[in-house]
Amino acid sequence: MDMEKRICVIDGQGGGIGSVVIKKLKERFEEKIEVIALGTNAIATAQMLKARANRGASGSNAIVQTVKRADVIIGPVGIIMPHAMMGEVTREMAEAVSLSRARKILLPLSQENIGIVGLTGLPLPLLVDELIESHMNFL
Repeated sequence: MDMEKRICVIDGQGGGIGSVVIKKLKERFEEKIEVIALGTNAIATAQMLKARANRGASGSNAIVQTVKRADVIIGPVGIIMPHAMMGEVTREMAEAVSLSRARKILLPLSQENIGIVGLTGLPLPLLVDELIESHMNFL
């Protein structure tokens, strides 16, 4: 299957954010893109695979290696913060995502003690709609 873009969706804990992103990406782009679910744990990966990701992998090394070959990385802002998501994001994961040449599209959702100025406070489904409409127009 020769797809145009390889999109890595990274999520942790229960995989709920990544699942919403993948479901909407697949509704919009169908099989024109390859979506790789990268979970910080197996539960997150399993949930994202149920949302129709093409492939999935779990854990620090899988994320570190896979983001090197990504065209786009999507996830909550915590994926670039060591120890985010209750410690599930390792220093190596955060560094690999940050250093990847892929375009990074981060959702301003965080359980960390961080505020991001200028946010509108939209609910997750509307944030994902904006992500697709405003940031995926290069596909």
